[in-house]
Amino acid sequence: MVNNRLAQIVGIMNRPDLEDVSRETLIAWKKGDTAAFDAIVRATMRRAYAVALGIVGNAEDARDLSQEAYMAAHRARRSFDADRPFFPWFYRVLRNRCLDYVKKRARRMEISLDVLEERAGGGSADDLLLGKERIETVWKALFALSPEHREIIVLRNFQELSYEEISRILGIPEGTVMSRLYYARRALLDALHEQGLGSVDEGSDAP
Repeated sequence: MVNNRLAQIVGIMNRPDLEDVSRETLIAWKKGDTAAFDAIVRATMRRAYAVALGIVGNAEDARDLSQEAYMAAHRARRSFDADRPFFPWFYRVLRNRCLDYVKKRARRMEISLDVLEERAGGGSADDLLLGKERIETVWKALFALSPEHREIIVLRNFQELSYEEISRILGIPEGTVMSRLYYARRALLDALHEQGLGSVDEGSDAP
């Protein structure tokens, strides 16, 4: 199956720093403190954008959906338990918006090439070109998958979340996380072969 070298090959969605939101900030936000809400957004926005990008595949759409999700979360803040981490709760809000958006789109999923260019890295012009081509190939293979399979790969390989974190975010048992990830990686490997990229190694991260 595709192992964690996938994240290095794509080089596009490295896990942003984890949130640093205090319980006091969360409590203040629940009470309607806008400064506390701004602090929460600043602490989590890069991670939210990365997740949205992994689901919808377009930079502009990912930014818009992230902003909409924050507004929706703010409106629903009274249902949030301040004794729990913010992001798993917020992720469900963001995820639902992204998946609904994907379902409503009649046109083919677009690949955000501007993001690919930003993440291609340094080096010579030839190196940049080869890097961008390889990234684009993997990115297209990723978006040949179902949203469910794409999501689990984004969370594990790009966000580098543990099975426990994914289980909590998706509300499914860890065994289901492992099984879903196994089949998602198999599907991605098949898609990569179809794209002509067969050098991605298989790993031992099996269910």
